[in-house]
Amino acid sequence: WGRGYSSQSHPRAWHGPSGKGANIPMLGLDSAGKSTLLYKLRYKDAFITVPTIGFNVDMIEAGKDFTLTFWDVGGQKKMRELWSNFLEDAGGLLYVVDSSDKRRLEESRREFELILKNESIKNVPVVVLANKQDLPGALNAEEITRKLKIKKYCSDRNWYVQPWTLTILNSTVIPADT
Repeated sequence: WGRGYSSQSHPRAWHGPSGKGANIPMLGLDSAGKSTLLYKLRYKDAFITVPTIGFNVDMIEAGKDFTLTFWDVGGQKKMRELWSNFLEDAGGLLYVVDSSDKRRLEESRREFELILKNESIKNVPVVVLANKQDLPGALNAEEITRKLKIKKYCSDRNWYVQPWTLTILNSTVIPADT
């Protein structure tokens, strides 16, 4: 996982209510990299994507008899109004941030704060993916933690900030810490 920033010394596994799987909404502003990440998880490869209109869903085996269902929801303003519908029964939240887009970081922080105020995900663990670490001027995991005020907004739950890069070179994905 690389050098992340966490509420603990190491991230804990997510266990959904049934113990057999978990619903994981994947939220973040448009063009943060959510769909590219979903394709990487599913196909072990990245694809050039366009901003999602609506949502994508995919079930991924995370171990024997344990499945994660990822809900990749579009990040345009109109779609954000529907985000709360994807939070019910969530076993965790994956919030994706474009670490290089400083112009929209405050907007991303506000949306993140709104999500965390939703009663449906009270105490649900959060992973923030600090994406696009390879781009010039990208903020590192500690800076993203500070800018999103994660210690303040996630004081009631386990959280982890993971630096990441999904670079598409001849359809190959290169993680940030290689």
